[in-house]
Formats: sequence, structure tokens, C-alpha cells
Amino acid sequence: MKAIQVIKPFEVAIVDVMKPEISDGHDVLIRVTSGGICGSDVGIYNGSNSLATYPRIIGHEFGGFVQEIGKDVSSVKIGDRVAINPVVSCGKCYACSIGHSNVCSTLEVIGVHRDGGFSEFVKVPEGNVHRFSTDFEETLLGLVEPFSIGMQVNNRAQITKGDKVLIMGAGPIGMTILQVAKSRGAAVMVSDIVSERLVRALAMGADAIVDISTEDVQNRVLQFTNGEGMPVVVDTACLPKTFEQSIALASPAGRVVVIGLKSAPSAIAMADITKKELTIIGSRLNLNCFETVIESFEKGSLHPEQLTTSQYPFEQIQEALNDLVAHPERELKVVLTF
Repeated sequence: MKAIQVIKPFEVAIVDVMKPEISDGHDVLIRVTSGGICGSDVGIYNGSNSLATYPRIIGHEFGGFVQEIGKDVSSVKIGDRVAINPVVSCGKCYACSIGHSNVCSTLEVIGVHRDGGFSEFVKVPEGNVHRFSTDFEETLLGLVEPFSIGMQVNNRAQITKGDKVLIMGAGPIGMTILQVAKSRGAAVMVSDIVSERLVRALAMGADAIVDISTEDVQNRVLQFTNGEGMPVVVDTACLPKTFEQSIALASPAGRVVVIGLKSAPSAIAMADITKKELTIIGSRLNLNCFETVIESFEKGSLHPEQLTTSQYPFEQIQEALNDLVAHPERELKVVLTF
């Protein structure tokens, strides 16, 4: 079968590999129909993702049809449309034992730590397979995963109707957080330095946008919140300075959600947290969000088609990567079709 493999940084190829076979009773073989290119895929391609080794078949945002099942599989059947949760956890460590398998001490992500889903077929455990109940558009099946990140952020911050939320960064993940927050009845402001992305955020339902290259975000936040500061701040820009800024922009008793994995420290005084009694929340991957996202796709409360900006056949992976890197102002989610 054909697969997309990053052989080494800046070298990607379509390679022939063995088609996986069912070897366990709970195995599910998926015929992949589509997948979304994520920033972590780009990081593996350009050598900046420290979690991956080479060569690596990339792809953790993918979906398709069930092709074959092991003898003990009961949750899906052959022919089902499915999305794949790429998070693989041990089930035994402390985090897993208290229901936080998304931060398992030996966690692996399909497509990062191990070979991924950008191939014609992929074998995954039954527990990672999530079924659609309708004939949902097959080119969008892989977008459940990025929306599960947005759902997890909203769950962690307990965003609900009446909340005011600032999303720092109008990239793909910021837009999924926006859509989920709006579906819950929150009022959302989005900030960025790319005006084209801010226009797209408005089209997706943002109540306000801030171009931080030309506007004072603190003044805009105070106007948006009647001088109180922002009750919920989500930092998707993931820089030391944006983390510092999120603390400053948060209201007393506010919640700040951090999703960055950079190790560079931020300069934040403990008094800035204590005086406001802020809640600082980490959010990683997703925890049991796939079913809710799929239901939201099918009901129309979330719109993955709005996230998709380009489609390429998987054989054109080089062109797709080049486009994504060259035009960040134009592209949100580039989808590969198989």
C-alpha cells in the first residue's frame, strides 16, 4: 500500500509499505479516506518536532471506512464511517487510573511517536475508533481530531453560556475553540496579527476581533468586558510573552488556558496570579471528546467545512506542505484525500 513518509527533515515521499493485518481480536483495519495536515506534521517535516523519530509515516488527523475487524470487535462493523482518536495510553499509570488518559505517563500519539494514518490503510485498536451514525462527508472525517482539541479546551475551562472568552491566535486550533465556545453560548473575542485570519474568525462567529499589530489588545479587552478584564483567556499562540499577556488580561477570578509545549520560561510574578486568584489550566490533546464532536458535526452545531481551506490528493503531499508553509494567512486546514 502507499503511505506518506517523512524520511528525514525536509524530505517527504510516497512509499510502498506492507498493508497491516488483523492480529488481535480488538484490531480494526481502516481504509483511510482523508486526513488533515496539522502543525505537528509540519514540525516533523521541518525537523522542529522533538517527539518524532525518522523515518515516520505522519498523520494523526484521519478517518475513513472500517475495512476489517477482529473477532472481538463489537462497537463498529465493516463499512462504518469512522474517525480515529490518535491518543494511545497505558491504562495503568496514575493519570490513567484517575481518568486522565490524555496525559498518560507513557502516552503516544499515532503519527508522531509511532507511524500514523497518512496511508491507504491503517490498523488501530477498537477503543480508538469512533463511528458516525450518518453518511457524513468523507473528506471531513479526519477533522474530528482538531475539533476534539477545541472541545477539550472548552471542557477544561468550563466555558458555558454567558462567558466572555479571549482566544489569542486565529489558527486552526483557535478556530475550533471559537466554534465550540460559540455553540455553548459564549461571547468570544479573537486576537491575531494576520488580518485575513481575523476576517475568517468573524465569519465563523467571533463577536469581536483584535489585530494586535495595530490595536491595543488590553484596551479592547476592557471595552469588551466593561472594564473587568477577560473571564476566560485561551493562549493558542503559545509563546512566553503571550502567556505573560494572558495573565495580565484575565479578570479577577478568571481562568487562563495554556496549550503550548515550549520549554522556554515565562516571566510571571506570583502576585499577578494570587491577587486575582486566577485558575491556570493546562489542556492537552483530548479526553473522551470524539463522540461529542461527531454528534456536533452531525447535528450541525460545529462546522468542519469552515475550517477546510484546501484539498489535495495525498500523492501531492509536497505541494500541500509547500502551500501550507508559504500561505499561513490563507490556509487553516489543508485536507489530504486518499
